This record gives sequence, C-alpha cells and structure tokens, in this order.
Amino acid sequence: MDQVHSDWGDWLPRAVADADPDGLRVWYLGCNGFVLKAGDGTTLLIDPYLGTGDPPRTVRMVPVPFAPEDVEETDAVLATHEHTDHVHGPSQAPILAGTDATFHAPDAGLAVVEEEGWREAFDLGDDRFAEVAEGDAFDVGGVTVRVEPAHDPDADHPVSYVIEYEGRRFFHGGDARPSEAFADVGDRYDLHLGALAFGSVGMLLDRETREPTRTRWYSDENDVVEAANQLGLDRLLPTHWDMWKGMTADPTALHEHARSFDRPRSLEIREIGDAADV
Repeated sequence: MDQVHSDWGDWLPRAVADADPDGLRVWYLGCNGFVLKAGDGTTLLIDPYLGTGDPPRTVRMVPVPFAPEDVEETDAVLATHEHTDHVHGPSQAPILAGTDATFHAPDAGLAVVEEEGWREAFDLGDDRFAEVAEGDAFDVGGVTVRVEPAHDPDADHPVSYVIEYEGRRFFHGGDARPSEAFADVGDRYDLHLGALAFGSVGMLLDRETREPTRTRWYSDENDVVEAANQLGLDRLLPTHWDMWKGMTADPTALHEHARSFDRPRSLEIREIGDAADV
C-alpha cells in the first residue's frame, strides 16, 4: 500500500488526545472525515481519508491533517460506504495496526478491505472487522452507535450513523442525499448536530474514458437544506465542500437557502482541523 504523508505533522492527533470534553466533541478532518471524543475518553473516527485522490481526475484541495501512524489511541473506525475517500487502506489500515480499534463498515465497504488486503498487509485478525447494516446498534466505551439508512445513488451500500453520548446525538449522513430514509431518522431521533455532504456539479474526467464529464456526487444548496429539514436538524455542519477540485462549493451560501425554512436553525461551518461540541 502507498504510505500517507501529513502536511501538518502530528499536532491534530495530539490536540484530540489532550482534549477533555464535558460531553461529545467532534473535529472536522476535511472531506467527510471526523474524530469524535466523548467525556469518558472514548474516541471514534468516521470516514478518515488521508489520500490525495487520483490526479488529474480527483485532486485533493485541503491538507492531509495527519499521518495514520500518528493516531495512537482510538476505539473504533466507522465507514459510511465503500468509496475510496471513505474506505481507504493507506489511511485506515495503519490506524487499526497501531491501535486496538475495530473497523465497522457495510458489506460493500468490507469487500474493499478484502480487495486491498488489509488483513494480510498489517496482520489484522478477523476480530478487528465488523459488518454493520441498517438497524444495528453497538456500544464503544460509553458511546452508542446506531446504524441508519442512507440514500446515495452512487454507492452500493451506504449507511448513516447516529452517535450518542449522555443524551447528545451526532448524525453523520455520509454522502447521502435527501430521502424518506432521512425523514424517518428525523422522526425517531432528536439530533443535536448533523453533518451532511454538500458540493457543486463539476466537470471531472471519466474514470474509464478520461473525457471531461458532468459529474454530481453530493447534495447542492437546495438538497442539503431539504435533508436538514427531513432530519429536523437544529445545527447543520456541511462537509465535502472543501475537498475535490471542480466540486468545491461555498458553504456560506447555505445561509440564504436556509433562511425561509424551519431548519437548520444554526449553520455550523467548520474548516479542516476545527472542532464543535455536540
């Protein structure tokens, strides 16, 4: 596997390790990645991607915030779906090798693990991997993770996550777009902060032909506000807008799109490395 190199050194993993949140705190890693740390010290990673894409088709536009070897403590790594910027051996397998974390992903994500040979390359046992599906729930330390549906037409098997600690709930929608699945989640949970992928439509090189092709991977301004209302989000943290050349977007534009709707009541814009309390 390729080795990942950080643009920032190890200051961000050290900041997370030194943090002592009262409840549940999240750090945005750019793209759709997060670190979550609870008041009891439980630490999770969601969709941590430390690669640079596949230039010139996909070109990373934000720093690589840390090398996977710099993560010394984490309890679980969660993946929302099988795409490279969500399940990525060079980013995630070394984290598993250097910690006691378990890797949780839907079946299509675990298929990538097999294809990339994580177990063999890093001597990881079967007990380090757990398949998740909609309706599952499991505890990691004092944190409860609930697996929920997601509508992502570009993925084989996407899921979303509701992560709860002492009554505070963080929602991660992966790259999903608005759907009845989100409306059902919104009916069943009081969500305190939600992360939803947001981006523009761009001209990217086709994977096979390498011809410039009109490409849409994420919700636009109207879709992401619709999804926030389906979920009943008081606080929306937009993601993915910073990542790929040709697909970036301006998250401040969401203020105008959300103005006449009930939700979100607060737009929480975070740049890579920034934290938010749930």
